[in-house]
Amino acid sequence: MKNLVKPNILNVKNYVPGKPIEEVERELGLKNVIKLASNENCFGPSPMALDAIRKVLRNINRYPDSASFYLRKKLSEFLGVSGNNLIFGNGSDEIICMAVKTFVSDGDEVVIAKPTFLIYEIASQLQNAKIKLVPMTGEFKYDLKEMKKAITSKTKLVFIANPDNPTGTYVTKKELDEFLSGLSEKLIVFLDEAYFEFANYSFKDYPNGLDYLNNPRIIIARTFSKSVWLVRTQDRIRRFQP
Repeated sequence: MKNLVKPNILNVKNYVPGKPIEEVERELGLKNVIKLASNENCFGPSPMALDAIRKVLRNINRYPDSASFYLRKKLSEFLGVSGNNLIFGNGSDEIICMAVKTFVSDGDEVVIAKPTFLIYEIASQLQNAKIKLVPMTGEFKYDLKEMKKAITSKTKLVFIANPDNPTGTYVTKKELDEFLSGLSEKLIVFLDEAYFEFANYSFKDYPNGLDYLNNPRIIIARTFSKSVWLVRTQDRIRRFQP
């Protein structure tokens, strides 16, 4: 069977997610484990989310609307963008994999920082892309100047995690503008803004990816998992302030 598998698949690095608390307790014989490894919301789901789930539980045996009509409508209003600009996936990971499958063919180049979020490299390996890893600076920031130098006529996709996971550093608006200037029209830039709410809340020179939507070669990814965490954290902080 192994000789029937594509060679690039055999070389793919496994993504190792953080283990659930229950698994850690079972494997190590521990109790009352506190998990801080996966950037999860430690305050639990919003009561409003729980109420919404309860209301639809009786229809859980039915397939949902694949076009996400109501979610699309709410988000387009909240973000100030057209509903046609939105794609929904099972987490940012699925959107990342969809982008690679859509735009990258065998042998095409993908430029990725090192280190950064592992899924970029894994998805590119699955597509049999030529991966060009560009080291971060000594301050663990994206070296966009060197990443731009690494781009050739064969490069189809560049990933930028802003802010980055795992380093926590971010690319400024000035740095991003300089990077985007003069790029080939055949190149796709993927801005992964999973932690957008944290950076936008904290840094004045942090760029909002939505400001670049007039550029058809840019994909912006965001996620509910981190934004809900921030909202719940801020709510807790306000309630405990004197």
